[in-house]
Amino acid sequence: MEDIIRERIDDICEVYHETSQKEDELVISVDEMTGVQALERISDELPMSQGKPVAREFEYERYGTQTVIAGFNVTTGGVNAVCGDTRKEDDFASFIEDTINDNPDYRKYHFVLDQLNTHKSETLVYLVAKLIGDEQDLGVKGKSGILESMKSREAYLMNAEHDIVFHYTPKHCSWLNQIEIWFGILMQKVIKRGSFTSTQDLKDKIFRFIDYFNETLAKPFKWTYRAKPLALCFSWLVCFFGTRGNHLCYFIYSLFVL
Repeated sequence: MEDIIRERIDDICEVYHETSQKEDELVISVDEMTGVQALERISDELPMSQGKPVAREFEYERYGTQTVIAGFNVTTGGVNAVCGDTRKEDDFASFIEDTINDNPDYRKYHFVLDQLNTHKSETLVYLVAKLIGDEQDLGVKGKSGILESMKSREAYLMNAEHDIVFHYTPKHCSWLNQIEIWFGILMQKVIKRGSFTSTQDLKDKIFRFIDYFNETLAKPFKWTYRAKPLALCFSWLVCFFGTRGNHLCYFIYSLFVL
């Protein structure tokens, strides 16, 4: 268990550190932010005054939720995203395909992502096979071949010999995924204190922020963590504390990255 965790942490850190040296390879950190609520405060905030903080209305109207699927370019710090009602395997595969089509001048594509089932789907395997020109029989989902199980699909998608390679974080280690840092920025700058009159208004404000971020704020994160001294610590935290260990890992890695 610990060996697998360390191997995957080492792999992702190596991809991060080598990205600036390989101009013909693209590294994208990708994930979904689900259940983003379009909430409209029923009254405006009262501005701060001497000795008093901003008074924020606690009652709201709720208009629904959206899912943001986003990719963070590890080399440039730029972000691309889609926002919609669902996060099905077709939605994720379409995002991967669009990302590759929008960046056609690379020899190899690396995607860093967590172990969500839609990240190892039948649809994604078919997409990758099509894009790399793999015409072999992929088998039948649940029965045989590459498509048989999530484990077999994962192995195919992680194949380093392919032009499109997926790098999966260990379970409870999504702190390794740089897009999570950007989701924190989006939450603080747009969503947390926002007031939205509809899901469309929510989408518009998210996309306006992404345009602003790419034009003025985008830069690569300084990833100094190299896994070696802390790998055992992270493995122990995740194995012993589970999800709570993941939160501790977030705190520790933020000391190295932010």
